Order: sequence, then structure tokens, then C-alpha cells
Amino acid sequence: MTNRTHRSSILTTSAAGVAAAAVALSLAGTATAESRTTAAGSTTVTPAGHYFGAKQSGDVVLKAGGMTVTCKVSTSQPSGGGSANQIPAAPNNTNPSGPVSGTITAPTFESCTANVPGVNVSIATSGTCGISIQHSTTIAANLSAPQGGLGMSLTGALTCTGTSGAANVPGTWTNGAPAKLSYAESTVPVTITGSAGCPTDVTSASLSAAYDVSDVTNPSATLAVTA
Repeated sequence: MTNRTHRSSILTTSAAGVAAAAVALSLAGTATAESRTTAAGSTTVTPAGHYFGAKQSGDVVLKAGGMTVTCKVSTSQPSGGGSANQIPAAPNNTNPSGPVSGTITAPTFESCTANVPGVNVSIATSGTCGISIQHSTTIAANLSAPQGGLGMSLTGALTCTGTSGAANVPGTWTNGAPAKLSYAESTVPVTITGSAGCPTDVTSASLSAAYDVSDVTNPSATLAVTA
């Protein structure tokens, strides 16, 4: 939130990847027969200027066709003095009529397995993703991932590679200590190549993941999204 929660991206014979990035949420409504647009409500993310880190809660699951990849470890952490994984400093941590946006480091994925015997899984991510937080009854936490931000390779019984396309991944945020980021079967475009048995006809994969988000600057502080 440097003004920016992922991730997602995915890929191969088994779809996988999460990356993430930012999509502004706009709320629109019509009141009468004359279409009238309702502006998005205000959003404030605190503590302003603090860095945050995200760690998976439970398994990260990626599916492409009949293939499923499950990862036990996934994290996104600040990478030094940049703005990635940082809540914007005041007053930019507040938007009176829309989302607060920023960037996050592409999440890493480790300890991944496929639902196909004899297949080894390796996932590599790169670049930064965007995150856009919009306060409402349900707080939206949408990620935007860059083209090629995630790559996966399967070796062994199958030899497949997959690359994620640029994606906007809708998710939700829940305040708490830690706060929660959740993505439920979000769709990500993928390109898959490889030997016979690889799902090369599959063009999209789904991502399901939940992350605990904690304050890195002050571990005792609580991250919160309010109006």
C-alpha cells in the first residue's frame, strides 16, 4: 500500500502463480430512469507511512484445467527503502472519493506440489504488483499483476511451462491483527506450453489464497482500512 495486497498470476500444466497488483474499485448506482452515477466512498489506510508484510494463511491453490498446484509457503515483504509494501504517507493514505493504491513486491511461492504423481513444481515471480483498497461494507483489495510476472515449470512425468498474463485480481480485505487478504478462485490468464499431457489448450487459471498482513514498521500496530 505505498499506496498499494498480488497476486496473482499463474500458469502451467497445473496453473499456478499469484502475483499481484492494483485495480481501482468504483461503485456505481442508478437512482431513477435517468442514469445517475454514485461516486465511490472515502478510504483511509493506517498507520500512514508504515511498511507491511504478507504471509499465506493456509494453502495457496492454483488450478488450470484438470491440474492443481498447491503451495505451502507464499510471502510478500518490503525490499528496502522503496515504496513497495508501504502505506502512503499522510495525506496520501486517504482518498475522499475512491481507493487508496500502491505497489507490493511480487509474492514468492515455495513448497509447491502438483496433483500429478512424479511431477516437480517450480514457481518464479518478478517485478512489482499493484494493490487498490476501497472501503465499503465489504472492503475490496484488488491486485494488478504485470505481463509475465509469474512463471511456472513442471518437470518429471510431465514437462510444462506456464507464463501469466497481465491480470486484475479481485480480492477482499478484513481488518484485524493481523489483517486478512483473501482471493477466492480469482481468474488469471495463462499461456502453457510443453510435452504431451500438458494442458496447452488452457488459457486461464484460478487462484485461491488467504494472507495475513502485518505491520513491519511497528509489529504491535494494527493495520486498518476505514472510511
